[in-house]
Amino acid sequence: MPTSSKHHRAGMNRLFTLAMVVGGLSISACSGTSSEVTGARHTESPAPEVPWFAGYVDVTLPSSYEFDKPPNPEAARAVLSFIVADPENPCTPSWGGHHSMDGAASKLNLDQRITRLRDKGGEIVISFGGQLADELATGCRDKENLAAAYRSVIKRYGSNVVDLDIERDDLDDESAGRRRAEVIAQLQHERTGADPLQVWVTLPATPKGLTDHGAAAVTQMLEAGVDLAGVNIMIMNYSASRLKEQTMLEASVAAIRSTHSQLGTIYADAGQPLDASELWSQIGVTPMIGHNDVAGEVIDMAAARGINKFARNHGIGRISMWSLNRDRPCATEERDGAQPSNTCSGLGQEIGAFSRILGNGYTGSVR
Repeated sequence: MPTSSKHHRAGMNRLFTLAMVVGGLSISACSGTSSEVTGARHTESPAPEVPWFAGYVDVTLPSSYEFDKPPNPEAARAVLSFIVADPENPCTPSWGGHHSMDGAASKLNLDQRITRLRDKGGEIVISFGGQLADELATGCRDKENLAAAYRSVIKRYGSNVVDLDIERDDLDDESAGRRRAEVIAQLQHERTGADPLQVWVTLPATPKGLTDHGAAAVTQMLEAGVDLAGVNIMIMNYSASRLKEQTMLEASVAAIRSTHSQLGTIYADAGQPLDASELWSQIGVTPMIGHNDVAGEVIDMAAARGINKFARNHGIGRISMWSLNRDRPCATEERDGAQPSNTCSGLGQEIGAFSRILGNGYTGSVR
C-alpha cells in the first residue's frame, strides 16, 4: 500500500442486502451469519454479508486530518496503518517503525482518538505491513513471539478484523509468508466461536491480476488453514502493466476481473471451491485517489464512481482507498510528474468527496 509522511514516500504504493441506519455518524448494521459450507471451506469467520467501506489512514503522518472527526459517515470506518516490526526489536510491534503502541498513545493520542471514533459509531481495522518497513512475520522469525506480537496488537485495539498488507520484500520472502500464515491460522483458532478474527490480505495487482508472489501468498494462507475474509487488491500505480489505450478505470476493472478468475483457481486447488458470487464477495478493492505515483495515472471522481458501480453490481465485499488523509483538495492542483502529496489528492474536490463516492452503498459493519 502506498505509504506517506516525512518518513515515507507520499503515495506509492452475495448478492447482498443493504441494512444500516446512518444518523449523523452513528452506525448500525446487522450482523452476518455463517454461509453454507462449500467443499472443504469452513465458516468460522465468514466475510460480512453486508459489504463495507473503510479508507486507510496513515496514523503516523503529520497531518491536519483527524480520523476521529470524520467528515462524513463513510469516513467513520478507518483502516489504521501500519503496524510493522520495530527496527531494533523485530518481534515488537510498532507504528511505522517510529512509535511503540505506548508511544503512539502518548505522542499521537492514538488510543483516545480510537475511543472517540467508536463513541461516534465508527469502527477500525488494524493494518499490518505496508510498503517500506518489515511486516512482523518478516522481521520476527520465532513463531511463538510472532503470535504474541500480533495478539498484543489485536488485544490493545480490540479489533475483530485485521488487514495484512503484504508488499515488496515481505511478499518475496517465502519463509516469512509461511510463518505469517501458520501464526494467523493459530490466532484464528484461538478466536473461534462468537468472537472470530476476520483476516484480509491486501496485495498488489496489475490489469492481469495478482502477481505470482501475490497468488502464492493467498495459497499459503489457505494451505495453513486461514479462513480468509477476503483478498483486497491495490488498484493503483500500474506503470507499464497498463496498456496505453486503457483508462485507469478500464485497467482497474481488468485487474478485478483477472483476480476473480485467479481466486477461483486458487480456492479450487486448495479444495475450497467457491461459486462466482462467493468469489466476488471475497474480493476487496483499494484505489489510490487522485494522482498516483506514476505520471499520467489519476483516479478522478468519474473513475471512482465507475469503481463503486462495478463493485456494487458484482457484490464485491469491500472497498477501501488510499487514503482518508488525502481526501481533500491541495492549495493548487497538482500536475503529472510531480510527487503526489500525502495530505491531498492533487485534484479540485470537496473534503471527503472520494470517501462519499467510493463508500456509496457500502454501509456494512467491518465486524
